[in-house]
Amino acid sequence: QVQLVESGGRLVQAGGSLRLSCAASERTFSIYAMGWFRQAPGKAREFVAAINKSGGGTYYTDSVKGRFTISRDNTKNTVWLQMNSLQPEDTAVYYCAATLGSDRYRVYTSLVNYDYWGQGTQVTVSS
Repeated sequence: QVQLVESGGRLVQAGGSLRLSCAASERTFSIYAMGWFRQAPGKAREFVAAINKSGGGTYYTDSVKGRFTISRDNTKNTVWLQMNSLQPEDTAVYYCAATLGSDRYRVYTSLVNYDYWGQGTQVTVSS
């Protein structure tokens, strides 16, 4: 069972940038497709970005397209979320998630696809 640990969240001003990291305990990291989700206070957890097992396929929710970039390095067992041009509405707890998934090339965008979750990291964007 893979363990996921997120880091990198903090308070930042609007327009700023952050890079979130998610380190996985599993050496065979490449067997997992990965995703980032977020949950703002009083709201449901929502999809942000996903990347397939090889890193060659990515997908983003519309509100972050052009601002956020998901990437991974399977040799380092790590997935990142680079967040630029941050806005107050990006304030949330950000969660990393992993799924074994049956399709090597697929990106998974639904919460129900994911089997493993990190504890989350808080991102706060001040106006």
